[in-house]
Amino acid sequence: MPQRYSYGEDPSQYTDLFLPAERRNNAVIVIIHGGYWRSKYDAGLGVPLAEDLSSRGYACWNLEYRRAGNGGGWPETFDDVGAGIDALAGAAEEHELELGNVIALGHSAGGHLAVWAAARDVGSGVKLAGVVSQSGLLNLHMAHSLGLSENAAQNLMGTAPDEEPERWKLADPMNAIPLSVPVIALHGDDDATVPLSESTSYVDAAVAAGADVELRMIPGDHFGMITPGTAAWEDVATAVADLART
Repeated sequence: MPQRYSYGEDPSQYTDLFLPAERRNNAVIVIIHGGYWRSKYDAGLGVPLAEDLSSRGYACWNLEYRRAGNGGGWPETFDDVGAGIDALAGAAEEHELELGNVIALGHSAGGHLAVWAAARDVGSGVKLAGVVSQSGLLNLHMAHSLGLSENAAQNLMGTAPDEEPERWKLADPMNAIPLSVPVIALHGDDDATVPLSESTSYVDAAVAAGADVELRMIPGDHFGMITPGTAAWEDVATAVADLART
């Protein structure tokens, strides 16, 4: 059974640590679930991923956070993701986890939050060593302009970009290019939920800026990549292993 750690008083401010029976890799995988940042989706989406990756020898940190509709949005969702990652420090001391090799794995809206977290000023917190984005919403302004999922981006941010441009600038991974850590951006070749342009616009800009970033097309739709046993999931596991070795 995973061990639960709280990093705040809200019921959604927790993480679950999945430890492998045999630790075959010193990387710690922070799993950040998607769901267009809405409260009806929760960290249960990350449990199958954590179970599978822990069976492959990784310690996994399945992160929950406040979402739009249950106290999240700007800045609470972002504050929670940062605090949840930083909470690894306490678990690392208890379980001898390697904080110099923390990889974020984020799906959809979780991909956005994972890449955002890699750019934050961590201070004395935990710095990510790399990110695997699974059809991530990596261009927040584009997500807004396309009105994806009934204007989910504006629902997250609480306002339109022209009304509060500074908060949108801070929240959009496009404005933190280039990152100092590698990013592998995966995208399903049959994904009808998040447009491919959400990945390609980020990758193209990051490559032009000299960042260590790679786009990999993988088989299947938006959900195959979070379903262990699929070909898409095996490609996700490969991407995680590729970053965990660096």
